[in-house]
Amino acid sequence: MASTRRTDILSLIHLRSDGRRPHEIRHMSCHLGALPSTTACGSALPTSGCSGSSLVMMGLTQVLCVVRGPCDVGRRSEELPDRSTLEVNMRSTPFSPPGDRRNINPSTDRRLIEQSHLLQKALSASILLHLFPKSKISVTVMVLADDGGRLEAAINAATLALMDAGIPLKDMVCACSAGRWNAGGSDEIVVDLNRREIQAATGTGGGGGGTSDTIYLPVAAMPQRGTIVLSQCESRLSGGAEAFGEVLEAAMGGCQMVMEVMAAAVRERGAGLWKAKEGKANVLLDDW
Repeated sequence: MASTRRTDILSLIHLRSDGRRPHEIRHMSCHLGALPSTTACGSALPTSGCSGSSLVMMGLTQVLCVVRGPCDVGRRSEELPDRSTLEVNMRSTPFSPPGDRRNINPSTDRRLIEQSHLLQKALSASILLHLFPKSKISVTVMVLADDGGRLEAAINAATLALMDAGIPLKDMVCACSAGRWNAGGSDEIVVDLNRREIQAATGTGGGGGGTSDTIYLPVAAMPQRGTIVLSQCESRLSGGAEAFGEVLEAAMGGCQMVMEVMAAAVRERGAGLWKAKEGKANVLLDDW
């Protein structure tokens, strides 16, 4: 009853289930250099060295990303003469999804394989791979907690880890989601959906929803260039292109807000490294 009363009160004042406004993203924090950086190119996470790393928290969703390289390719058959090979692996801890403690095999889980391909596609649009021919850049993402939007958090974490590793990019790749559905008789567009809202929009989890009026749209973009590098919508659009355009515009606004948080984290990391170089400060890599 207490939960129902709280939901009713939030609905009356036009707030979402977690107290946010419709166009407000979740609390987001970013930490660059989450793990000690070395020049090693191992395969384990996180025991071996890495070139760059980051930890991104979007609400209750937490993602750790490690970047290794550019380094030599293990097999010559995998070398590309004109650009670097981008290897992306996405994994999930057994305790990351709430209420589910199954060990997930990243090589056979369909959702992880699909999101690894989407992550590779989004990053390939920004990384200047032609500067490192016959080499390999390895990106490993570990989902520590999943409260919805793990693909968006993974893209943001991978971008920051690449910047921490010194990999040149065309622009920051920022990701955010947007959705639209009829909740309580009011048709509204919301930004940065959590797990409960995603289930309501897609009809998963036994909570209803998933009608022709619902849309769930994760978007990755380079906001400074105004370029969309990833957009995935599996809903049937009853409103046509106009409804899709409204949700896409809201998602782009969310990407802009995400970029501001990520840029602030990069500036903070750079200022700390510069002070350490001048001998005015000590950089604590595990100070989070």
